[in-house]
Amino acid sequence: MSQVEKAAEFARLHRKGDPLILFNIWDAGSAKVVTEAGAKALATGSWSVAAANGFGDGEAIPLSLLAVITRLISVTSPLPVSVDFEGGYAIEPDAVAANVEKIMDHGAIGINFEDQVVGGRGVHPIEMQVARIRAIREMADRREMPLFINARTDLFLQESDTAHHQILLEEAYRRADAFAEAGASGFFAPGLVDAEFIEAVCDRSPLPVNIMVRPTTPDNITMGRLGVSRISYGPAPYRAVMGMLKSEAEALYQQT
Repeated sequence: MSQVEKAAEFARLHRKGDPLILFNIWDAGSAKVVTEAGAKALATGSWSVAAANGFGDGEAIPLSLLAVITRLISVTSPLPVSVDFEGGYAIEPDAVAANVEKIMDHGAIGINFEDQVVGGRGVHPIEMQVARIRAIREMADRREMPLFINARTDLFLQESDTAHHQILLEEAYRRADAFAEAGASGFFAPGLVDAEFIEAVCDRSPLPVNIMVRPTTPDNITMGRLGVSRISYGPAPYRAVMGMLKSEAEALYQQT
């Protein structure tokens, strides 16, 4: 498939009630394994990609290196590849769009794009995030590329007390509406774990909803019944693989 065809296929895989499962990857090797396991599409996790290359999360990994990793994944697997692009490596809309274009040039057909202030506190005002999303969409449209913009809100992830998530729902709805109008393709709400709230967001959002698996989220079948369109695993696969590697290495070295 061409890059445009991959982008279109990726969008079609987002079906409410029949969610796309993304077991997040971090390099060409993990892309190959997950592809062979039967995945329908691939998505990186920013934390995992950074950690695998010796960096912390939060856009610490250089954009130039992230672009190379994207290219290596794209040539290793025939599947559509979405890149966790954090805050776009810039603040101003035009600069963000230019950076996204670089990732597209290296094979990405979609991005995660978050509203948190990377390296700062809180989330961007809706108006600012809308301008940033709109700039990305306009750039992609000029290139006739149906880029899948998975607009992420960090409202729930930044509130560790899940008992307070209910009071954030109205703001999440406002952001979903505004992001959709700006040209986003999906709405990502990591940190949201309560089944009732997940269902409420799925019912209210004009965009397909993405939920990240955490220890307290409902199982995947239940999330499908709640209306989720996309389920991702974030850094969990990387942590599991590294945990196994460390455990086996420790067992080996303890014998000597």
